[in-house]
Amino acid sequence: MDITKEKPNRTLLVLKYLWDNSDIDHPATIKDIAAYLEGFGYNATRKTISKDIDELIEIGIDIDCKREEHNLYFLDVRVFELAEVKLLVDAVQSSRFIPTKKSKALIEKLSTFVGPHQSSILKRQLYVDKRIKASNEGIFYLVDNIHTAIREKKRITFQYQEYNQNKEKVLKHQGQVYSLSPYALVWNDDCYYVLGYSDSHEKVVKFRVDRMIDMRISEMTAVRKPKDFDVSDYFSQIFSMYDGNDCHVTLLCENELMKHIIDRFGEKVFTAPADDKHFEVETTVSLSQTFYEWVFSFGGKMKITAPQQAIDGFARILEKFK
Repeated sequence: MDITKEKPNRTLLVLKYLWDNSDIDHPATIKDIAAYLEGFGYNATRKTISKDIDELIEIGIDIDCKREEHNLYFLDVRVFELAEVKLLVDAVQSSRFIPTKKSKALIEKLSTFVGPHQSSILKRQLYVDKRIKASNEGIFYLVDNIHTAIREKKRITFQYQEYNQNKEKVLKHQGQVYSLSPYALVWNDDCYYVLGYSDSHEKVVKFRVDRMIDMRISEMTAVRKPKDFDVSDYFSQIFSMYDGNDCHVTLLCENELMKHIIDRFGEKVFTAPADDKHFEVETTVSLSQTFYEWVFSFGGKMKITAPQQAIDGFARILEKFK
């Protein structure tokens, strides 16, 4: 050890040792702490270490002591409980929009919020996830920049990627640069989307964040959000139904489908009993192939009863299956 170098603060070293090595099931003795301090040039006594621990307790550090033949010390309360961190780890692992490399890095960081011996439980989960993950490693910075643009009411510009028939990434519309006034970020179906007014589309649209590249915050002020724009309404009416013409529709559903209606449109959607086995739904959706395919997926247990244009649109989709 370089004796000319100034020693770290002893009290902080005691805290670091307890943070890195102790929990309720693995308490530390004064002897353990003293051996650790020796590595930093301290010949600490039981009295000085006890004094350091008392000082840490006085400033609010939750250090507990098991009174036995030798007092056993441990850090009692951490930022998160193990169950809470497990929940966060599960969310990170299951999120498709977080690339594999970044998932591993995040879980490593999350493991520091629990006891050192508990963190091994999280590390054992580190490589079990085999879900398809996004490949855009810069997505965190994209999300952060979009939040900044929303806060500062600025437009963003970017190019958009898609795949060709050879599974190669290519720029959409020959590399068109999109200009968007972002209003909100939405996490849906395990993907991150930004919602906002598109200059080229001349309406509110959505883009998948992991498919955006070369995103920049423009100096141009964002287009003001429409007064009647509501993220929740947009989500229930259009999101995951892709772009189409908005239409107020009536659906006739078998009773067992109520949970699917609630999942899609929320509890505030208008419903009314039709008979003992059916109920009606009235809501606004975007008439598109995806909406019709969603109705079709219930195998005849859901029917569109109004308006006629929606009924005709569904019939055209059915023709494709013949």
